[in-house]
Amino acid sequence: MDALPDGVVQTILSRLSSARDVAACGGVSRCWRDCVPFLPALYFPRSAFDARGVACADAAIGRMVQAAARLEELVIYCPFSAAHLPLWLATRSASLRVLELRVDSAAAAAGSGSGSGHLDCVALVPNLEELRLWGLTMTRGPSWGQLQRLRVLEIVGASLTDLAVSGAVDACPNLTDLALLGCECSGTVFLGTPLLQRCRLDFVGSATCALALAAPLVESLEVQGFSYITLQGGDRLKRLTISKNTGRVNTVGIDRLPVLEQLSLRGVQWSWGAVSHVLQCGAEAKHLVMKVEFCGDSDTLQPFPEVDLVEFFNSHPKLCKFEVHGAMFASLCQKNSLKNLDSRFLISSLEEVLITVRSPLNAEQKLITIESLVRYSPRLRRMVLRISQMKNCHEAADEFFEEVSKFAHLSNGRVRIE
Repeated sequence: MDALPDGVVQTILSRLSSARDVAACGGVSRCWRDCVPFLPALYFPRSAFDARGVACADAAIGRMVQAAARLEELVIYCPFSAAHLPLWLATRSASLRVLELRVDSAAAAAGSGSGSGHLDCVALVPNLEELRLWGLTMTRGPSWGQLQRLRVLEIVGASLTDLAVSGAVDACPNLTDLALLGCECSGTVFLGTPLLQRCRLDFVGSATCALALAAPLVESLEVQGFSYITLQGGDRLKRLTISKNTGRVNTVGIDRLPVLEQLSLRGVQWSWGAVSHVLQCGAEAKHLVMKVEFCGDSDTLQPFPEVDLVEFFNSHPKLCKFEVHGAMFASLCQKNSLKNLDSRFLISSLEEVLITVRSPLNAEQKLITIESLVRYSPRLRRMVLRISQMKNCHEAADEFFEEVSKFAHLSNGRVRIE
């Protein structure tokens, strides 16, 4: 190292980001310590000051932030005093571009407010481009002003109100990436983001929540936990995932999605009107995932109505990959679902199928449906039959599995059982 030019040493050390590594290198020599001002990033891991306490952490963070004159990225996961955060941000407001804070590790200080007020100091960094916050509580919209350069906003594991969500997004008018993951919220969330391209909204809890999203440029959208969903602008949407782990999806208001490639519907219960509307709007999808357990417009869980297999695949002519769970597969296996089947019918684009079967009931019709999918799909390369949680307390399960095994054996390797 002594033989290297100073510029090369500075370039090597400037690639450090972990606070522990920076501190260790700073203790080697004055030359190495003088490289701290050139650090573009500082990362303080969760266990950085476990044995020393918050006061020691505050002092160390303050010293290193003060010394890193060209700091562009600051990540703090370890516990710190919220009262010091405004000073740190103000010190590096001119250069800071990326900020990530684990707020549930922040020790609330006197005068910091209700647990979200200290985050108003984000306004001190108007040139931020990426902001990630973990474990905060926001009961009102933040006073961030207008963060015109912010492109990425990610909030994880937070307790939010609908007004706080709308207020935070409104403060970032030029967002291209938005992620709210594992957040608790209720009410109606209105989001108007004209430049948004990628959006992930994962809301947890049993509260009823509605989403109204206006995003004309969105290309990827994943929403979880909403009972009512409205999307304005889906002309560029390529990937759409809608799921709800508890409760029911009642309505989904979207228009036709002309360039959609991947469509995934998941959850315990959907209204059939919502399912059929999304399938109709996503007729151009190439990859379809159907993992909804039940339908019904009330608290009573009901099976899917009968779905005509021929009409279903004729209305999705570009479908290349199809993953179907027990309930939807059962609806395709009713006797009348193959009434339009004839020699002219072809599933021309289908290449991969994954079918999850949980019940041996209606075994004959299920086998006929499986055989039809193979027979009328000339481009089919692989079909996976996933036998999951099937009860084997009566002979029907053994007989069904025996018939499926025979069919798989005669399929020239295209059908596989898991």
